Amino acid sequence: MYTQAQYEQHDDRPTEDHVVHLSDLSWDDYERLLDMRGDHSAPRIAYLEGVVEIMSPSRTHEAIKSLIGCLVETYCLERDIPFSVLGSWTLKSADRTRGAEPDECYIFGDPERERPHLAIEVVWTSGRIDTLDIYRKLGVAEIWYWRKGRIQPYGLHDERYVPLVASEVLPGLDLDLLMSFLDRPTTDEAIRAYRDALRGVPPTDTR
Repeated sequence: MYTQAQYEQHDDRPTEDHVVHLSDLSWDDYERLLDMRGDHSAPRIAYLEGVVEIMSPSRTHEAIKSLIGCLVETYCLERDIPFSVLGSWTLKSADRTRGAEPDECYIFGDPERERPHLAIEVVWTSGRIDTLDIYRKLGVAEIWYWRKGRIQPYGLHDERYVPLVASEVLPGLDLDLLMSFLDRPTTDEAIRAYRDALRGVPPTDTR
């Protein structure tokens, strides 16, 4: 994994994630692309009013989104918050104009809920489709955007997303604390260190 300084200095021009945009595609075209891909998490396919984005995430992209997810799950376990992991659940709108597949998404509480409470998006490559515009019609309560080592949460209020200073779906979660463990060299080390921090155990620097 990268250090925090390396994340902050990362050049996010399109070089690692492979992104293709297709214009003037119908909803049926989008559905056919989903069928051709089958039941896989990649490439991820988004649709916004005739524009399709096909994104094949790089290894680093996948590592970041998975680590953020592991830390979210660690927080929930430590705080006895019931949760369900839905991964890159394909979300589509009833008006057939929008569809998206988050890097990770979660339901907290009732596992039969029709939309996730939280979707996580890693921006490792710039120039992507405006997924906030997609998600606002899909009814996802909160979006976390990771970019250059920082997570910016957005909350859905009156059918628009507004920047948040703290998570509303996971009140009490300290995003700065969570992000401080994203530069650990292995996933297990990040999880153990974050768990200890949540339990108030003094940190041990093994790096």
